Amino acid sequence: MSALFSDKNRQALLGPLSANNPVLVQILGICSALAVTSQLKPAFVMGLSVTVVCAFANVILSLLRNTIPNRIRIIVQLVVVAALVIIVDQVLKAFVYDVSKQLSVYVGLIITNCIIMGRIEAFALANKPWPSLLDGIGNGLGYGMILVIVAFVRELLGAGTLFGFKVFPQAFYDWGYMNNGLMLMAPMPLILIGLIVWYHRAKNPDMIENN
Repeated sequence: MSALFSDKNRQALLGPLSANNPVLVQILGICSALAVTSQLKPAFVMGLSVTVVCAFANVILSLLRNTIPNRIRIIVQLVVVAALVIIVDQVLKAFVYDVSKQLSVYVGLIITNCIIMGRIEAFALANKPWPSLLDGIGNGLGYGMILVIVAFVRELLGAGTLFGFKVFPQAFYDWGYMNNGLMLMAPMPLILIGLIVWYHRAKNPDMIENN
């Protein structure tokens, strides 16, 4: 058990949730933030979908790493990721159809998510399945965490709701409170992510020096 959760494995799982977050450190996966963070529900589902695809893609490619000819490795990676995305897309359509319609083409674009392809290249092809699984889960959750934070702020301040449920009592609006429609506009996720990146780097100055 101690070997399964050695320091290296714990770092693979927990690192992307803090100092090595793929969105904040490598500025990857930003495109999704523009389209799926106006509400918490699609942001949560997108984060979970990317986590599942990233984790299983890492495991599969780790198992196949010694059998894939180098000249076709990118093609094999895309085939594996595409198959997983199709499965996830069908599951979403079967069980959360409304959210699936909200996410629209962005579920399919998980295939080209640079976090997933990057973790396969940088980690899964050089490590065993268990560490690769932890790395995939960690990076997927790290990505999803940022989406959920941005969606939380945008939906709460922009619509006064969370997961579609009204948060502020009517008395607030009677006293003159108004929802901030600017939060629901396209530039806001980039501004919010920029603020999060600034805070993250201010709290981790060593990361800037190492980069």
